[in-house]
Amino acid sequence: MDPISLLEQEQLAQLAKFRRIATGLLLLMAIVFVVTRRFELAYPWLALVRAFAEAAMVGALADWFAVTALFKHPLGLPIPHTAIIRRNKDRIGVSIANFLEHNFMTREVISEELREVDFAAALASWLESPGNGRRLAQQLAGTVPALLRMVEDKDVGHFLQQRAAAALQDVRFAPLLGELLALLKAGGQHQRVFDHVIELAADALERNRPYIRQKIHDKSPRWLPKSIDEKFFERLLEELNNILDEMREEDSEWRGRFEFAAENFIDNLKTSPEYEARLARMIHNTMAQEEFRGYVTQVWRDIKARLLRDVRAEDSKAVGRLEQALVALARALEQDRAVSAKLNQWLRGFATETIVHRRGEIAQLVERVIRKWDGETIARKIELHVGKDLQYIRINGTLVGGMVGLLLHLAAQALT
Repeated sequence: MDPISLLEQEQLAQLAKFRRIATGLLLLMAIVFVVTRRFELAYPWLALVRAFAEAAMVGALADWFAVTALFKHPLGLPIPHTAIIRRNKDRIGVSIANFLEHNFMTREVISEELREVDFAAALASWLESPGNGRRLAQQLAGTVPALLRMVEDKDVGHFLQQRAAAALQDVRFAPLLGELLALLKAGGQHQRVFDHVIELAADALERNRPYIRQKIHDKSPRWLPKSIDEKFFERLLEELNNILDEMREEDSEWRGRFEFAAENFIDNLKTSPEYEARLARMIHNTMAQEEFRGYVTQVWRDIKARLLRDVRAEDSKAVGRLEQALVALARALEQDRAVSAKLNQWLRGFATETIVHRRGEIAQLVERVIRKWDGETIARKIELHVGKDLQYIRINGTLVGGMVGLLLHLAAQALT
């Protein structure tokens, strides 16, 4: 049985108990009235008790009628202006919704109520409790497979391609590349590239000596002695290595030419419309190819497969990193009051603005729910919540009515 049903059962039991008390008090006053009326002539002082009981019955009956008329027709009789809640449930729903909207869900009320709430401390304390960070990380990671299954690979590939094309449409690639190369050049990275190319060339010469010797021999005339071919080969490699050694020197002419070519290329990237158009066309053509879409789709599939394998593993790296991030967040919130204050301010502002902005919708929800209830249901729900207090009205009406009747009886005796 759910908690709401248990609560209603408890409320119903309390309502029945106090209803029996109020009704029993009315019956007691009726018995007292009959008995005192019967023996009043023999015992004149019983007139005071009779007056009390008589007025108490009137008060009890009047309050019984008033309380009953709120929820149903007294004795089942369709008396006008009874069963008030049942007949006016829609108007009551509108009134409750308006009352909530304009008295509870105002910016002033919500801001005041949230001012002392320390969301950051509560979050930090919860995350630092044993196991909470791990469980939250597992729940967050557990949503990944469901989200991934919702998305088709082809759709993702097409979407990523479209988004990339839209995002890159207005980007000026040539100046951007020029600035990047200028930054690398300022750090001397272009010279490292130059040195690396020299070393690659030297290594290629050394590794391909037999191939070069064979090519020289194949292209030489048949009548030329092999010894001359061999000397030509050795001289050629020697000169090539000399050139490479010369290029390695810091102040070599080759290095100066490369420096000039790099500066000229960077300047053209930054300023030349032709370079810009050529580079943009190359990127556009690449992204328009079906092979590129297939490559993007395959990359997405690889990422998806790795994510799925990881989040399902017992020692999931994603869960571990999420847990570390959550614990680090908790510690930061505890140690850095400025961060905590900013988080609290943001959460309070977000909650306040969200509720205030949506208060009309919340009020309409209350109104719609009440409108969907039938009259008997809403009358029963309200009676369960306030019925016990209304039975106190019946009890008080009985006692107060009796006291008033007694005072009126004494006043009448004094005037006669």
